[in-house]
Amino acid sequence: MEGFRPQAPEIVALFGPTGVGKTAIALALAELLRERGEDPVAVSADALQVYIGLEVLTGVASVAERTALEHRLVSFLPLDATFSAGEYAGLAHAEIDALLDAGRRPIVVGGTGLYLRAALAELDLRPPVPGAVRERLLDELATRGAPALHAKLAAHAEWAAAAIEPNDAHRVVRALELLETGELQPPEGESQLWSSELRRPTLLAGLAMEREVLYARIDERVEEMLRAGAREEVRRAQATGISDTARRALGFEELLAGDVEAMKRHTRNYAKRQLTWMRKLSGVLLIDVTGRSARSVAGEILDSCAL
Repeated sequence: MEGFRPQAPEIVALFGPTGVGKTAIALALAELLRERGEDPVAVSADALQVYIGLEVLTGVASVAERTALEHRLVSFLPLDATFSAGEYAGLAHAEIDALLDAGRRPIVVGGTGLYLRAALAELDLRPPVPGAVRERLLDELATRGAPALHAKLAAHAEWAAAAIEPNDAHRVVRALELLETGELQPPEGESQLWSSELRRPTLLAGLAMEREVLYARIDERVEEMLRAGAREEVRRAQATGISDTARRALGFEELLAGDVEAMKRHTRNYAKRQLTWMRKLSGVLLIDVTGRSARSVAGEILDSCAL
């Protein structure tokens, strides 16, 4: 339509697989925004960075990085606390709205797809299930394994099982929980997770990297975590008490068992799923960051929209 101009985004959201360099790009973007007189703040959209005591394992921005760019919704929950996407959504919406009301620019940074969407959209998130149902299913998981529970799910809700890998124990158990409580319903029309409906005008930048380069970076990142004390962090958390939610942090069980190679392998598999998830997002600006500086990527992000 002649004369029509799309509404300028209020929020910049960065999404991409672990190891792709989201934090560095967020810092570079913040620097460019400050050069234009803006006051940016990062808002984490990560399911596990909320916990105090898992900062190394979950890749929370370092003290120096948080000094360079204020980060919200990181390291605020004790390790024995449970947490859900629904609880996160309320906190994220409040943070983002308060920042915008104060004239500041939110940079939402996420590697957890559901939490990214929870921060940006109004999702109809499922309520918690009764503890007894979860305990029974976890016992069944321990004795029978994830593939057997996946087959059980497929027998009752084939459409749900088709979207979950047989070895993805967390998602299989969650789907069975919802099935047993009557909350698991077939999708009607466009899924909320892929919908373009957002609470606020947002530029969503999806960061990708050549697969082999990304995998090499992931392996090196695991080694860096070990040098920074991730193994000791996991042991402390196990000794002091940790919730089932917190122990889902990628690499927790592997480091507890002393299996570094399994941690690397599972992290690479998770990155692959993140890339697949990202490409399903509606309205995402896909950027290949292979071999590029964080500042050049940040410049492309700014140049791509009417900020």
